[in-house]
Amino acid sequence: MVLAFGLVAAIMGHQAKAQNPDDTAEASPKLTTYKCTTAGGCVSQSTSVVIDWNYHWFHTSDWLGCTTSNGVNSTLCPDQATCAKNCQVQGDSNYTANGVATTGDTMTMNQFVYGANGLQGASPRVYLLGDDGNYVLTKLLGQELTFTVDLSTLPCGENGALYLSEMDASGGRNPYNTGGAKYGSGYCDAQCPVQTWKNGTLNTSGAGYCCNEMDILEGNSRANAFTPHPCTSSDCDKGGCGFNPYSQGKKDYWGPGGTVDTSKPFTVITQFITNDGTTKGTLTKITRKYIQNGKMVASAISGGDTISADACASAANYGGLAGMGDALGRGMVLTFAIWNDATGFMNWLDSGANGPCSTTEGDPALIQKNYPDTHVVFSNIRWGDIGSTFSAGGGAPQPGTTTTAKPTLTTTTKAAPTTTAAGPTQSHYGQCGGSGYTGPKTCASPYTCQVSNEWYSQCL
Repeated sequence: MVLAFGLVAAIMGHQAKAQNPDDTAEASPKLTTYKCTTAGGCVSQSTSVVIDWNYHWFHTSDWLGCTTSNGVNSTLCPDQATCAKNCQVQGDSNYTANGVATTGDTMTMNQFVYGANGLQGASPRVYLLGDDGNYVLTKLLGQELTFTVDLSTLPCGENGALYLSEMDASGGRNPYNTGGAKYGSGYCDAQCPVQTWKNGTLNTSGAGYCCNEMDILEGNSRANAFTPHPCTSSDCDKGGCGFNPYSQGKKDYWGPGGTVDTSKPFTVITQFITNDGTTKGTLTKITRKYIQNGKMVASAISGGDTISADACASAANYGGLAGMGDALGRGMVLTFAIWNDATGFMNWLDSGANGPCSTTEGDPALIQKNYPDTHVVFSNIRWGDIGSTFSAGGGAPQPGTTTTAKPTLTTTTKAAPTTTAAGPTQSHYGQCGGSGYTGPKTCASPYTCQVSNEWYSQCL
């Protein structure tokens, strides 16, 4: 349930270009990520992040701004073609002013930054960009995504979010928007946001822009949830069928000093498990695991912290969990944000049945006054084969290296009975069992099915 950002007025500190956008105008900060396989380990990727289109300045060749505090200048932008002719998008050369800083494989996003008028909101949203100028499409069906996060400074009412949106890889690049993904265009999500720009083009019809959304993590130091939001061609499951340990009655699981101790960094693993254990199957469940202090953390719920197809009744009219899996198979764009909610105070995430916060703690004015340093840190982002993105010790392979040793879970393994019935066999390192698993349970010789826990077994 990621809130769409409004149009941001002109940002100071840019270098002007009175031409269409080019390859050098946007100074996207580098953020190393890793692609992993069970056979080859984790290999670093040359990736970066680009700030959302709405955080750029739009201006004419003689420096007249094309936007106002109330939206676009209707004289300069009466329609798509005229707006594209009159206005250029400016490269954002000062990410620090927008609260974004990267180093190596680590990114810090600040809710507030100091500007000319003192402390002010930044609330950036950024997307993972490849060297080809297009968004990186992460294909996670039958795969897993792992990252480390520090939410320790995020109080009630804040949301440090890492999620997936099925945006066009080019950012909707078109004749009226030649910059595309390089300039952060093309945002959509399951809330169907109505934006001034749609795929970087003036949205004259005022239409919402819907697309599949998978919220990997929405959380602060007091509460969290992970939620699929599948869509049809016209609408989406806006509420989603998420998993929140607090709402499951596990009120001491997440928080400072909790089972997942949010006063310290920890690693988040999300696995998208299919019916046959392959990347071509049907998504049947989404499983969450945590690693902290080098050890696998106990799950909140007996049997594992899992969203199953049966539990997603709300999504039935939108393609269900299988529809979410189809989007994951096609590829989705990794999105990062930090934000607060001036109207709802983030109560849907962290108060009432969903968290320990009061209904007024999330007031952005109180957050700015009492927690001016609130920020989130994402690091060591990896995706690939299930079981390949973290090591036997419970952590991820060392950054900047290619790991060839097979990573395993930290729980003690024991041999599971293997069936001798005729039928398909699972390959080395493939899944061969676990709660809800319906794929091949016989391992190809000479491997046997090893139980890691009650929801995941692997051919070893």
